[in-house]
Amino acid sequence: MEQMTQKSNSSKSLWGKTKLFFKTRFAGNDFFLNHIVLWLLLFGIITNAADWTILLVFMNRLDADVILHYNVYFGVDMLGNWKLAFMMPAVGLVLFLVNAFLADYFYRNKERIASYILLLAALMVQLSLIVASAAVIMINY
Repeated sequence: MEQMTQKSNSSKSLWGKTKLFFKTRFAGNDFFLNHIVLWLLLFGIITNAADWTILLVFMNRLDADVILHYNVYFGVDMLGNWKLAFMMPAVGLVLFLVNAFLADYFYRNKERIASYILLLAALMVQLSLIVASAAVIMINY
């Protein structure tokens, strides 16, 4: 009886409902139930959202052109509208989604290491784009 109440309490929690949703939605595919996959997806989404947020906070509607790229050898080599700075997180989001779909495909075909590497590469791209966005912000302020 105690196990029954514990099981029903866990299915009422937010985590239990989320797991139940993914179990029924993706029956036979435990891609989203794997802890490594969940953490890599979560960190990838958080870093992309942080990149968008950082740019939204610091690059608000500047009238003049902003420096979009700086080269050590040649100095400023790319100027443009402040909206062009948002191309970095947009490209990062597209790459993240492509890698996530490819990782799901490889996971379904029992190539788990390949899916982990794809998700880890997507996370590294997101972290690199945060560094690039921070550099663009520091150059302009």
